[in-house]
Parts: sequence; structure tokens; C-alpha cells
Amino acid sequence: MEYTPEAGTITMFSTSWCGYCRRLKTQLDAKGIGYTEINIENVPGTAELVEQINEGNQTVPTVLFPDGSSATNPSLAEVQERLAA
Repeated sequence: MEYTPEAGTITMFSTSWCGYCRRLKTQLDAKGIGYTEINIENVPGTAELVEQINEGNQTVPTVLFPDGSSATNPSLAEVQERLAA
């Protein structure tokens, strides 16, 4: 399955219990940045994808950008910078 987001948006891999994920979602909502959230506990294969991106760790939030790059637990500023690039 393809998770690369559309231009100007991100894909965020998260879990239901992740405080950093909740904080980033709140910040994205406040700035009007679109995102698709994928709970790695509920979507088969996504925990393994997050592990591949993070050298064997299931670290969330892991964010995918439209250019195919990723970031682990990025700040709102980093998300904004990378979407603007």
C-alpha cells in the first residue's frame, strides 16, 4: 500500500496512547495543515513499515512527506519547513 501524502499534507503513523502524536495533531489542526493519521496498532503492515523507517524501532509519530522523505517525532516547525521546501 502507498502512504505517500498529497502535496501540502503529511501522513502520520501513530498509536492511540501516544502523547507526542496527540500534541502534533493539535498543532497541525491549529495551523490548518492536512494529515492522514494511520494507527500502527490497527492497520496491518504499518508497524513493520515504521520499523523499517526507524532502524527497527516502532517510534511514533513517524511522518511521511510528499517527497517520500520521513521524520520521526518532528516539531511543527520542521513539518512546516519540509512542506514549504
